[in-house]
Amino acid sequence: MIKAVLFDLDNTLIDFMRIKKTSVDAALNAMLNAGLEMSKEEASEKLYGLYRKIGLEHQKIFQKFLKKVMGRIDYKILATGIVAYRKAQVEVLKPYSKVLPTLKKLKKKELKLAIISDAPRLKAWIRLVEMELQNFFDVIITYDDTKKYKPHKAPFIAVLKQLNVAPENCLMVGDRPERDIHGAKSLGMTTAFAKYGATKDVVSDADYELKSIGELVEIIEKEK
Repeated sequence: MIKAVLFDLDNTLIDFMRIKKTSVDAALNAMLNAGLEMSKEEASEKLYGLYRKIGLEHQKIFQKFLKKVMGRIDYKILATGIVAYRKAQVEVLKPYSKVLPTLKKLKKKELKLAIISDAPRLKAWIRLVEMELQNFFDVIITYDDTKKYKPHKAPFIAVLKQLNVAPENCLMVGDRPERDIHGAKSLGMTTAFAKYGATKDVVSDADYELKSIGELVEIIEKEK
């Protein structure tokens, strides 16, 4: 019987890649207008190259980018880019359309809900608060809480401890089979692959595959 539903955050509750691309595009346009002397194509190639190398969540990506392309940090250009990025992110940071009604239905069933995210703690919390989703979750575990990325068992164990629920009574929902699904299955959890948020076609090895997060309600009924 499922007593708790655990969610990844990015590309499971929110369309993270669309948000990232929109925000980065706004930042690059702003920096170019502020005096960055290079083509949009070259700037985009170099910035995404850095993202691929040091990660999409790097806190000082624009500083590293400017050092790479200018040899120094121009703080007027930096500030312009950061402000444009933040403004664009706020405008597009919304959950998938079925997320809110699904969370409400799950709470009505008195299920415990949790987040297990590889994002830094503050960024994860900011996303949840901006979307007004933070109060749906009993536990929120981020990278900073265990210093381990999924599929390491530590984040999953941390959630189980705080929820006081056995792994066989948990359903893990995520878009990354190699992290979310494999990590959860290694502890004996039921798994659901958020296929709607996956950025590439993969074999998930999950117990369920979701075309929409709304399908979770029916799955919970099946698992009674």
